[in-house]
Parts: sequence; structure tokens; C-alpha cells
Amino acid sequence: MEPLRKPLQGVWNIICFNRHFYIIATVLITGLLLAAPYFNSSFNILIVIFSYLVAISTLVSLAVSLYIYDLSGLYKLNWLNTLPITSPAILVNINAGFDETTELLQLKYPGASLTVYDFYDPQKHTEVSIKRARKAYPAFDGTIHVSTAAIPLPDNYADVVFLIFAAHEIRDKAGRNQFFGELYRVLKPGGKVVLLEHLRDVPNFMAYNLGFFHFMSRQSWLSTFANTGFNIARETKFTPFITNFVLSKNGNTN
Repeated sequence: MEPLRKPLQGVWNIICFNRHFYIIATVLITGLLLAAPYFNSSFNILIVIFSYLVAISTLVSLAVSLYIYDLSGLYKLNWLNTLPITSPAILVNINAGFDETTELLQLKYPGASLTVYDFYDPQKHTEVSIKRARKAYPAFDGTIHVSTAAIPLPDNYADVVFLIFAAHEIRDKAGRNQFFGELYRVLKPGGKVVLLEHLRDVPNFMAYNLGFFHFMSRQSWLSTFANTGFNIARETKFTPFITNFVLSKNGNTN
């Protein structure tokens, strides 16, 4: 059987989906280095230093992305082994327009009932990278488009809800609170929300420079959890750059 993920797929996707950034960086570095000899020696040195800093920052971000998405074993999902999921479990996987995990979850939990939701909204999620990702990777068969304001499930329904690199796309605080309130409603007593995210922290700043502003701070996530009734049953690091929160309903931390 053909592997679900190809070698270097993670870093290649990043380059392809964000190629405008890498083209601009290449043109900028090349242009500055070509222009540098035409300036006086002091300014020449500054131009060369700046060019190398841009180049190093770009290469570091790609190296970290290669480590996270291709070399760390992230998509083997072994980091979920400590999560007690017994068949027949009801699982919900929610993405923000780019789904790399549903097929993997299907293989990991073959006896479970798995529903897939996509809350991508072209009016809100205007990044060209998401549009390119959606074009390159069509939605999983049976994926249901939803609003973050209303998840079409009954109360106390799901055993586990997965949010893998998706929830940070809900940029406003009120919208996140409303969404997590919906998650709280549909989750069974004893159920879990599995949230995997980069954080706006020092390791991600070192890796992605100003790109780390696209992520949410740990304090922002804690505020959302507290505002919507969730407890943190477990918080772990998968690599220094990714945090896994396992959430439970208030009063249930098992």
C-alpha cells in the first residue's frame, strides 16, 4: 500500500503553499547583494549582514519545519497512545480547510465512528496559503462544512474531539470562546478535546521570527479554556515547538 505521507511532504507543502514568501526573500537577498558594491563600505557591510540574516532566518524556519513535520514522527500519531480511546468510540476531527490527519486517525482507530468538520470561511481565512492547500489536497470524503458558532451535533455526543493545527485560525477571542463553548456542549462527560498547536513563545519566535505572531500565546489558550469550562487534563510538549493540550469538562480530569 502506498504510504499516506511522502518523504519530506511537510516541508515541501510549506514551500509550495507559501512560495510567494520564498520568492520575495530570494529576490530581496539577491537584489541587496548585487546592489551592495555600489554603496560606501559602511553601508555595504550593513546590507550584506542584513541579507545574510534574512537568508539564515529563512533556512532556520525550513529546517525546524523539516524536523517537526517530517522527521519527528508527528504524523505517526504515537503521541496519542496515552489517550484512552476504546471502541466503539465517537470521534470528531475538525480542521480549518486543510486536513492532513483524518485518514491517519481512521487507520489508528479503525473501530471508531469518525465525523469530519471543516470550518474554513473564505471571507475570514483569506491567506493564499490555505487556498493553495485546499486546491492541492481536496477535502476528505464526507467532510461537513460548519460554522464555528454552531456544531451540528447533539449534547454529550462525542468521546474525543481532535483539533490539530486548526483552532488558531479563529482569530478573535469571542469567536474562540463561542467555538469552545460548542465543543464543551457536544462532548460527553469524561470526553476529551485534543488540541495541538504552536504557541507564540520563545522557541517558535526563534524558529519562525515574526511568523510566530500567527500563533496564540499559552495565556490566550488558558483564558479560552477557563472561559468555556474546560480543565487541562494534560499538557505536554511534542518537540519544543508544539504543545498538546488534552481538555476535559470542568470537574472531570481523568
